[in-house]
Amino acid sequence: MTASQPNGGKLDDVIEEDLTVPARDGYPIPVRTYKPKSPSSSGSPLVVFIHGGGFALGGLEGEELNCRLFTQKLGCTCVNVDYRLAPEHPFPTPVLDSWDVVKWAANNYTKLGADPSEGFIVGGTSAGGNISAVVGHLARDEKLQPPLTGLSLLIPAVLDHTLTHVDEEYKKQIISYEQNKDAPILPLKSVEIFMENYKPDPTSHLFNLFAPPINFSNLPPTVFQICGMDPLRDEAILYERLLREKYNCKTKSYMYPGVPHGFWSFFPQGEISKNFVQDTVKGIEWLLQQK
Repeated sequence: MTASQPNGGKLDDVIEEDLTVPARDGYPIPVRTYKPKSPSSSGSPLVVFIHGGGFALGGLEGEELNCRLFTQKLGCTCVNVDYRLAPEHPFPTPVLDSWDVVKWAANNYTKLGADPSEGFIVGGTSAGGNISAVVGHLARDEKLQPPLTGLSLLIPAVLDHTLTHVDEEYKKQIISYEQNKDAPILPLKSVEIFMENYKPDPTSHLFNLFAPPINFSNLPPTVFQICGMDPLRDEAILYERLLREKYNCKTKSYMYPGVPHGFWSFFPQGEISKNFVQDTVKGIEWLLQQK
């Protein structure tokens, strides 16, 4: 199994370690760190990656491959976050756990062997993409130091799927919930079930970035990976366009027409799946070039 494929074990040139990070309520959040065995003399960028699973499923294995590849191919030091899950730990616990890990990474980068002046990126997939987008706003608002230099949003949710708390001018641009309501892997019914378990506040910017009043200013460069047959497609497209056109944020998008949410995990041997994984690495590389 080659390292570029969406499966496979540990890599010889990547050092992995399991740790815990204290949450604000004292809970020990499990994390796994990944460091290059032979780091670059110029310093190791810092990446925190957050798994998907509808806020109710998944764990460290969800972003294992990405973290290994970021470390092996780009020399990054990565932190993989195992936040608490709904329904036992509904909103906002998953996002607060993740934010606590990001702040911990910002305060402990020297111990991790990282140099955030070479890049400090937060990213994630699906629910992890939502959390990462929210963390981008929190880092801006709370003036995180060192500051984030990039966000990597893979098939993210960025608004409330009922569109109840979204301005009318944006509602009419979100047609993918109806268009892809019966899509494989993540039909609309599954979105509804996940939200019933997560119980987010649709008026809170800790979940719905489009809850009025919106403020997308002064955010770091952001990469998007978007699937065409995904109920979440249009909110990501809308968010990217507003960041780029209205808020002068540097963005880069990778589009995958005709495939559903999370397709690469279910069909890892497909060429488009391998391309998706490679594009994720390329997206991080692009973000490192923007710092």
